Amino acid sequence: MAAPNSSINNYQLHHSVNVQGTKNVIDACVELNVKRLVYTSSPSVVFDGVHGIHNGNETMPYAHSPNDHYSATKAEGEALVIKANGTNGLLTCCIRPSSIFGPGDRLLVPSLVDAARKGKSKFLIGDGNNVYDFTYVENVAHAHICADRALVSEGPVSEKVAGEAYFITNMEPMKFWEFVSVVVEGLGYEGPRIKIPTFVIMPFAHLVEWIYRLLGPYGMMVPQLTPSRIRLTSCSRTFDCSKAKDRLGYAPIVTLQEGLRRTIESYTHLKAENQPKTKREGSSKASIYLGSGRVADTLLWKDKKQTFIALLVLIAIYFNFIASENTIISALTKLLLFASIFLFIHGILPAKILGYTLEKIPKSWFHLSEDMSHQIALSVASSWNIAVNVLKSLADGNDWVLFFKAVLSLFILSFLGAFSLQSLYTIGVTFAFIAFYVYEQKEEEIGGLFIKTHSLGCKLKSDLTRKFLSSKKID
Repeated sequence: MAAPNSSINNYQLHHSVNVQGTKNVIDACVELNVKRLVYTSSPSVVFDGVHGIHNGNETMPYAHSPNDHYSATKAEGEALVIKANGTNGLLTCCIRPSSIFGPGDRLLVPSLVDAARKGKSKFLIGDGNNVYDFTYVENVAHAHICADRALVSEGPVSEKVAGEAYFITNMEPMKFWEFVSVVVEGLGYEGPRIKIPTFVIMPFAHLVEWIYRLLGPYGMMVPQLTPSRIRLTSCSRTFDCSKAKDRLGYAPIVTLQEGLRRTIESYTHLKAENQPKTKREGSSKASIYLGSGRVADTLLWKDKKQTFIALLVLIAIYFNFIASENTIISALTKLLLFASIFLFIHGILPAKILGYTLEKIPKSWFHLSEDMSHQIALSVASSWNIAVNVLKSLADGNDWVLFFKAVLSLFILSFLGAFSLQSLYTIGVTFAFIAFYVYEQKEEEIGGLFIKTHSLGCKLKSDLTRKFLSSKKID
């Protein structure tokens, strides 16, 4: 059952294994007088990625437009095996096990756990009602044995079995996302709850696939979000095993529930409770970038009361200065008026109201310490000196890197200037209070993504440089 990762939608790769590899096996069987060949095919040979399959049987033709290159080459390989039946006494047949799972699986369960660790397991694609036929791995092995026994039978039995394909399932269809939920929740992770319509996520999948085509040769990891995967997980695929039951004598020997139990038990090392918990020592990078002070506590929601007050102030500034048509003087007067009324009423209220303690604003809040005054003055002076030094360096005309940085910065400012002040203010405030918080929560994932992106950039730069130098030598 070995095959390349079906997420890699590369025709040459799948053709070399599923078609040429199968041809090599057939040729070897014919040359060495092998009598029986049972080929592991796939139900995907009849799936076009658009129309769901409900209780499909072997009379269905190969898909005119296959879901992906894996499905197309699997169909080619299966056709070769069926055609080879009877060559030099070789008897062949093909089984099509649907959605194999079980202990030792290196694709389905590990990919579900990986998604769960990244917080993606809470999402499901489509309406969640698509039904699937799954097959426990031991039942797949049993189907191979049944096929071999049927082929070895003499007379009309083997003649009726040979040269045919057979769907193999557990004969217990269940909703695809229910299956996913049982596995991930059984391993201690959050199951899928939030539905994402297919039409919403499909454009992103096409974009990811296009990027992989460009950057795959430079080391980009195989993406899981691909159009073929989305079609697989959002369509129904159930199959009728009557032909395998009648001709091969196949019947599942392990139930679906028992197979799920064994599968979950076999992946104890992937359970959430057994994952190493990484403890962050010291301040986060986001906190360090923000100065590890009051600004960091506010934007990272460490002090929720402080964050709430800051948001109220920023909203007040927006409605008084940004969104309104007031002059600066009238807006500032209105803002100070509201602040004065609030402070006065807050001051005359008793310390306790209806049993609740009212926390008074300490006078120290309005006191600007000497250290803070000194820091503000130093910051202003430092900013001024940096700007002066930049202008001096530009006037010398020697620092090209600085020149390009300055030009790029001005271009960015001119681009931002095309937006209204209201839009910039809204986007800026929203970004500040969300982006830094998300970065702190997903610091490792974002850091890893940055490293991978930087590595891809370096490889791409090296490749382009090598090609450029090669072309110069030819010239």
